Amino acid sequence: MQAIDWSSIGFGYIPTDYNVRCVYRDGAWGEIETTSDTNISLSIAATCLHYGQEAFEGLKAYRCPDGKVRVFRPDENAARLQATCRGLVMPEVPTELFIEMVERVVRLNESFIPPYESGATLYVRPLLIGTTAQVGVHPASEYLLVIFVTPVGPYFKGGFSTNPYVITRDYDRSAPLGTGCYKVGGNYAASLKANKWAHEQGYSCEFYLDAKEKKYIDECGAANFFGIKQGTYVTPLSTSILPSVTNKSLMQLAADMGLKVERRQIPIEELATFEEAGACGTAAVISPIERIDDPETGHSYVFAPDGKPGPVSTRLYKKLVDIQYGIEPDVHGWTRVVIDA
Repeated sequence: MQAIDWSSIGFGYIPTDYNVRCVYRDGAWGEIETTSDTNISLSIAATCLHYGQEAFEGLKAYRCPDGKVRVFRPDENAARLQATCRGLVMPEVPTELFIEMVERVVRLNESFIPPYESGATLYVRPLLIGTTAQVGVHPASEYLLVIFVTPVGPYFKGGFSTNPYVITRDYDRSAPLGTGCYKVGGNYAASLKANKWAHEQGYSCEFYLDAKEKKYIDECGAANFFGIKQGTYVTPLSTSILPSVTNKSLMQLAADMGLKVERRQIPIEELATFEEAGACGTAAVISPIERIDDPETGHSYVFAPDGKPGPVSTRLYKKLVDIQYGIEPDVHGWTRVVIDA
């Protein structure tokens, strides 16, 4: 194993020792295989390459202060992958198979799990692709599920700190009844140009409105949006938004804290009424939003005039991270111990 400076790694790919794989063929999933090969052999006519039959997930394993290694809500990632499979006409991955593969790949790569003090984690990436060689738009008959891991640092360089966002009306991440609610590579490919534009303008990320009317808040780049006002946690309801496991967890924690929780359409004008706002997802957990600029109107919606995360966002962030690291009691049964102390 290469020497890794855990305190300075970013959010990227570092090869590890093993990955696990499972093939779907003749209408059934096969046995789990372990390999050190980081390459996949594919036909040039594979359906994943031509017709986009590809889906992925993202979750983390945490080395905790008590010496145990935990993963966070893998059953929810399995359920979301199953929903994606239904949407893309791929065979569903059974929850038991998914979790077994996640736990095996984490154990196999235990030496790559960053120490608790580093603030880094082990990112787990399941990938499902159609591998049948065919020309013609119809579902594959054979599929490959691969799960690999890589140690990662904070998604944003500043960690839990505020970031500026910019509204885009020139780009759409996904159509209202398209694949936006599924975790597929095409959605991210569609965001690359807008993300590049936002970075060139000096922003951390782009901010999408609904693709149909450009009246409602959709997503913060690749993350869900939430706003806090008058003791209420508000997050968009839309058919083009990926259902975030992190956002689902934050909604539960907000309710536990006594906040009212609302999932509904959020008109862009309502941004002016929020006391705090944030982007949430597995990679960053919560990225508090400093401000959202609207180039078309020239208006800037400011949520952190002092540049500091708000009190509710801070409390939610700490609560969720402490549950993930086994510090807070896991009253909802969200974590699974993969490696005992």
